[in-house]
Formats: sequence, structure tokens, C-alpha cells
Amino acid sequence: MSFNLEQITRENIKKLTPYSSARDEFSGEAKVFLDANENSLGSPLTKWYNRYPDPHQRAIKEKLGRIKGIAPEHIFLGNGSDECIDLLFRSFCEPGKDNVVICPPTYGMYEVSANINDIAIRKAPLLEDFQLNLVHLETLVDANTKLIWLCSPNNPTGNALNRADIEMVLNNFNGIVVIDEAYINFSKQKTFIQELVDYPNLVVLQTLSKAWGLAGLRLGMAFASAGIIGILDKVKPPYNINQATQELVLKALEEVGQVNDMIRILVDMREAMAEVFRSMPTVEKVYPSDANFLLVKIKEARNIYEFLLTKGIVLRDRSNVTLCEDCLRVTIGTEKENTLLVEAMHEWYAR
Repeated sequence: MSFNLEQITRENIKKLTPYSSARDEFSGEAKVFLDANENSLGSPLTKWYNRYPDPHQRAIKEKLGRIKGIAPEHIFLGNGSDECIDLLFRSFCEPGKDNVVICPPTYGMYEVSANINDIAIRKAPLLEDFQLNLVHLETLVDANTKLIWLCSPNNPTGNALNRADIEMVLNNFNGIVVIDEAYINFSKQKTFIQELVDYPNLVVLQTLSKAWGLAGLRLGMAFASAGIIGILDKVKPPYNINQATQELVLKALEEVGQVNDMIRILVDMREAMAEVFRSMPTVEKVYPSDANFLLVKIKEARNIYEFLLTKGIVLRDRSNVTLCEDCLRVTIGTEKENTLLVEAMHEWYAR
């Protein structure tokens, strides 16, 4: 495997001069800011938000670096992981020319973002056990394949991909391998972040939306070589992470212990809910999960989904997804929410 970042980066991105504010052009602490045409009189909120946020999110990266065991120059922060996904397409894939490989069933935004950016999609469906089909995947790769998207633990199936299979892809692909670890905190699998030193073509995505419970703040993370991070920084909007999000995230990152407690509770409830579903008469299978949700194969999945809607309970119907026929995806809720779901399911059976 011979990975060359210069070779894989789009020509227009190489030549791109990124937007530069006056605050990028000096170092140190300033006392007076008269450079960005902000409203110097303040804002109508008790907490003033009249100044632009740090475009480089230095404080968050420093704190995240300590938590994740990685230097800040290997961290990119996006407005949700979806921004990270989009920027990878925009940075490395030539519209109308290049292609990427996805492994369905998987997270839908890879395909959506590819279509937005006019990038061809090649599909290597997972095997029946929801693991990679390495033989099929290899046949899809050609000189214009720039990205391979792997989701582990996978959404919507919930399982972690075999580590040896992922390493096989990393060792034999000249483009970028993106491992989306949105649900890694709920898994016994080890993150690939510490493998960045061995794989210059690796990008690891994580998020604060799941285990950290900060979905409303929209902060995603990409971990990669300093070279790849530099390109993403070049392409991103200048102030992509707002000031309120930065402040709240910094506060949340002080509570690692509380987050670990929540993870343990959710994993315990996940196992308990799996047992409850297995006891239901029309459930054919509850798939093993390394995430905070369960994929449940159940007869009349669509009808049950619609019945639950009448009770104000929203699940995710995955019945029309390849390999997930007759399946519902069930997020692990609070104890009260889980109880309401189970009671509604018993009501369905009692009709």
C-alpha cells in the first residue's frame, strides 16, 4: 500500500487560498477587536455573543486531545459528523469523475453526501452476518476510488466490524479509509484513533451526539494525520463551531465520569431490552449490538411501527433496507420510555 496525500487531494483544493480573518494573521492576546465588523455594543442576551468564536476551537481540541490521547493537530471539529463527511467528499473526490465505496446497510448520509457532491457510489453489501465482504469490496476499487466508508459499530445493524478485516482494507487501499465510530463508546471494541500513527490513509470519525448526549449542540470529530486535518481546516467555513457550542462542550468535557456512568446504564438497559424482545412471540431475531440501539427482526414490522406511532412512540422502520427486511431499529430510552414501549407492544399482541 502506497498512500500519497498530495496525489489524492483535488487539484483545486491544493490551489485553494483559505479564507483568512485578521485573527488568523496575528498571535498573542489583543485588547481591542475592531477587525470583524461585529456589534461592539453587545447583544440582547444576558451572555454576550457579539464576537465571532475561535475559528480553530483550540481550547476544545486541547481538552479532547487529553481525553483521547492524541495531539490537537490531529483533530478536526465539524458542525456534526455530517460536516466532516461532506468536507471529505469536497476535499478528495472530483465531481463526475471519482467514486467511493460504501457497505450497506450503513449510515445513509454517506450516500446522500456523495449524491450532493456528484460522486459515484459503489456498493459492497455486508455479508449475512453484517461483516465486510472483502472479496466484493476489492473488485469495486479502481484508480478513481478515493474513499472507502466503514461504520463500526455499524448503523443500523449495531455490530462492530471485524478489526482484522478493517486492517486488511487499510493495508491494501491507496485512498482514504474512513471509519465512523459514532457508537464506539458503547462497544467493547477499541477505537482506531491510536492506529493513526500506522495508517496515514486513516480518518476516524466520532461524535458528541451519542454517548455524550450532546446531539443538540452538533459537534462531530475527525481524527487523522496532520496533513489531512490541514486540508479539512482549509476547506471548512471559518467559524463552523459557534461560541455557545464551544462553551457548553468545554463544560461537558469536564464530566467524563458522568458520561461513563451513563454508558454503563445504557448498555445494561440494552441487554435487558434485548431479553424482553426475545420473549415476544413474533420476534424472529434480536441482533447483537455494540451501540445504544437494537435491531429487531419481527413479523409485521411495518404494522407494528405504525401502531406504535398511534401511541406516540417513534421507532425507526428499517424494513426496506437491504439485509434488514422486517426489522425495526430501537434506541435504548430512559427506563420510563422503555417501559412505555414494552407496554405498547403487549397491547399490540393483545388485540
